[in-house]
Amino acid sequence: MRQLPIRLRLTVAFALAMSVVLSATAVLLYFRLGAALEETIDNGLRTRARDTTALIEQPGSLAGLGSSQDGFVQLLAPNGAVVDSTTTRGAVLTQTQLARATDGPIFVNRRGLLGDDDDAARLLALPVTVDGRRLVVVVGTSAEARAEALESLVGELLVAVPIALVLASLLAYGLAAAALRPVESMRRRAAAITGSEPGSRLPVPAANDEIARLGATLNDMLQRLELALERERSFVADASHELRTPLALLRTELDLALRRERSREELKHALRSAADETDRLSRLAENLLVLTRADRGRLPLRATEVGARELGERVASRFATHAPIEVDASPELTFTADAERIEQALGNLVENAVVHGDGPVRIVAKTRNRVIELHVLDEGPGFRDGFAERAFDRFSRADDARSSAGAGLGLAIARAIAMAHGGDAGARSRTDRAGADVWIALPR
Repeated sequence: MRQLPIRLRLTVAFALAMSVVLSATAVLLYFRLGAALEETIDNGLRTRARDTTALIEQPGSLAGLGSSQDGFVQLLAPNGAVVDSTTTRGAVLTQTQLARATDGPIFVNRRGLLGDDDDAARLLALPVTVDGRRLVVVVGTSAEARAEALESLVGELLVAVPIALVLASLLAYGLAAAALRPVESMRRRAAAITGSEPGSRLPVPAANDEIARLGATLNDMLQRLELALERERSFVADASHELRTPLALLRTELDLALRRERSREELKHALRSAADETDRLSRLAENLLVLTRADRGRLPLRATEVGARELGERVASRFATHAPIEVDASPELTFTADAERIEQALGNLVENAVVHGDGPVRIVAKTRNRVIELHVLDEGPGFRDGFAERAFDRFSRADDARSSAGAGLGLAIARAIAMAHGGDAGARSRTDRAGADVWIALPR
């Protein structure tokens, strides 16, 4: 079944369900018709029994009622003797049935009472009192009409039920095919979509149903995948561009050193320059590795209790020779995080402020709604309009004084580390004075 198309599986399931429903309906119809016909026969027997009882109370014989293939009347004594009858047959009741009939009316089904051994008959036996004697009057009629009606019904059902089942299954197959037609259309369109055709979307039916919502969800997913693919392509292009510059400088230094005889000092200078470019390459590779792990959710974190003031002072000591750095954090303020990663993120924010900002740099730690925010403030030119929103994008640089150095990965790494901790990062130009305010927010 799992290898069949969905429309066939739906049709088979519907056919099985319909077969159960139709079978149950046929059985119910059979028994209801049988009960209705039996009730009609019983009503006729009661009417005939009343007439017979009235006749018995008059002088005379039951022979006046006549006998036919469709019915008969008998008057039986409690010991089973036939007192009077419209038929020449002996007692039509067994001794057990006769004993029950002396206590009250009973219905009995018998065969072979009307000539043919297979003929069905239905009897009504009830007690009567004649001249002080306790007797039992029995009226009977043929039940063959009921049996023939039920037989005819069974024959018709055996023909009608399969036909109805086949027609219902064909209708179910058509409905399933019509319902799944939009899915097939989406499948064909999805098979034709390639990475070289950005903007391609699946056709969504106009109806607001499950298939339309599925198509809209898949289109949203395609849009996210396109954005992710474009981001990865841009990332690879930017990374290639950033790697090309130090590699070219390294190759140039080595070529110049080998082109002719150099003095010891010149060789030292060339090697020192090559070492600097190698360090730059190493830092860039490490930064790219951090971003790649963060994208895959595999950035390793070792959570410990971190003191905000101690963290700020460690970072400030690293950049103390570059600019005056103040730390504004309470000694009692602590939070749980990977101390090494958070120090790396905060260091990137401070380095960004030292390189691109001006004046003293402040590290401020504060809490808000069970979130700790680590702010780095400088007094430089701030962000130009619209750049603060994309300051944390990879390889992003402004085209003003804040764009001269670096690969544009420091703030991106800071945000990646913050998000790995369940937080985020932000940036804005200060409103109280000139400068920038860049921060990371972490859950306490």
